[in-house]
Amino acid sequence: MTTNIQNGLTANAPWPHWQRQWRSLAVCFVVSFGIAGIGNALTDLGPWYYQLKHPAWKPPDPAFGAIWSLIFTLCAISAWLAWHGAPTPGRRAKVVALYLYNGALNMGWSFLYFHLHRPDWAMWEWLFLWLSIIWLVQGLWRESRWAAVLVLPYLLWVSAAGVLNHDTVILNGPFVQALPWLIPVST
Repeated sequence: MTTNIQNGLTANAPWPHWQRQWRSLAVCFVVSFGIAGIGNALTDLGPWYYQLKHPAWKPPDPAFGAIWSLIFTLCAISAWLAWHGAPTPGRRAKVVALYLYNGALNMGWSFLYFHLHRPDWAMWEWLFLWLSIIWLVQGLWRESRWAAVLVLPYLLWVSAAGVLNHDTVILNGPFVQALPWLIPVST
């Protein structure tokens, strides 16, 4: 059975040789952790965040950094595998587009939740983020099955984060504070 799984995962693309393709691997890590860095810069764990009520099952705050570091590492390796597994420039462009779309949604979620202090809006955006990971897995499967499998922990974590986001909204809502530059304040 294990052999069947291994054969299925390696059936469509050989592993790139990291010593020959280290530059593309480095680019994947720079882009992946660049997205992570922007998301981190948008994440303000200040007084607003600490006054929120959180569900009892929420992981401790330091765990989030370790988990996201692992996820962005896996995504960088996944992107590298998919890039080298894609046989045409058009399919390579699709790999890049899937990752950039997902990265934009990932940063957008942090912007809504932590920068604008709107977990309720972030909950709506979370749906598109979650779907983008599904599309990523589906799109990568054709290029490299290992690339698709390496994205699954990201899908699991974002699924759990969606439940956490939902529970935080329920415990703290409604979030109707005025954003004067976006929503006029009636006096």
